[in-house]
Amino acid sequence: MNPVMDNHKLNIHLISDATGDTLSALARAAVSQFDEAQVSYHRWSLIRSRLQLHRVLEGIQAEPGPVLCSLVDDALRHELDDACAKMGVSLLHVLDPLLEMLQAQFGSPVKRKPGRQYVLDADYFRRIDAMHFVISHDDGQANRGINDADVVLVGVSRSSKTPTCFYLANRGIKALNVPLVPGTPFPKELEDPPCPVIGLTIDPKSLIEIRRHRLKLIGPNELFGRADVSGYADHESVEKELLWARRLCNDRGWPTIDVTRRSIEETAATVLKLMDNWRNKHAAETMLNINSGRRAES
Repeated sequence: MNPVMDNHKLNIHLISDATGDTLSALARAAVSQFDEAQVSYHRWSLIRSRLQLHRVLEGIQAEPGPVLCSLVDDALRHELDDACAKMGVSLLHVLDPLLEMLQAQFGSPVKRKPGRQYVLDADYFRRIDAMHFVISHDDGQANRGINDADVVLVGVSRSSKTPTCFYLANRGIKALNVPLVPGTPFPKELEDPPCPVIGLTIDPKSLIEIRRHRLKLIGPNELFGRADVSGYADHESVEKELLWARRLCNDRGWPTIDVTRRSIEETAATVLKLMDNWRNKHAAETMLNINSGRRAES
């Protein structure tokens, strides 16, 4: 039996000279393809010196397991290669295939400077700005911000609007969410929105379970914005509420996403795709209007 697989448990060491987020996402994506996998992740981030690397090697020696590495410093890489070979543990430099391909495409050498993806550039400040935007416009706050939004998410209470907005903000997207509550008018800015509006919907049973759990945590008196909470987790009321919200979106031509069995990441990916569709459609309509105007002038 492979010693690293004793007790059906696998240690995976993630070694990065930056935050290690890329390695963590890659490792989890791969491990998720194996049923009943019992994995202990050992994250070693910001490894940029020999002293730091030696502490990592001590950790690998104490709990052996395969190593995923994204170090770019050649000296540290060579030392890690030699140490892993002596310990008999597998080592994979995950960026190498991509860097080699891009180097061939660009025709220029790799810089080998750690953490270059985290420089304080325009993209970084765009993400920070988007995060502040989401915080100040969450759950229908300051609806005048719709004119500055990149996308508006609408949906009934507890349909994953807020977490999806925060995930999008990390991608630099200014996402504003507006709760749909029967009997409560929604912002007039949504009558002719300057950006895509996307509805989030969910299966009634799942929504009821989420809402009942919320009621246990905070109590019905804390559900601000609702004068009557008697139907908040009632099956018949929830079904009517969801049907009303879907009809509202359909009547206005807003696409909807069923989040019942979707992760936040999957929902956000679909939002980004729908945003692209909206932009492409409006760009085509704008070009059509311009051409029509030119023909009319001639």
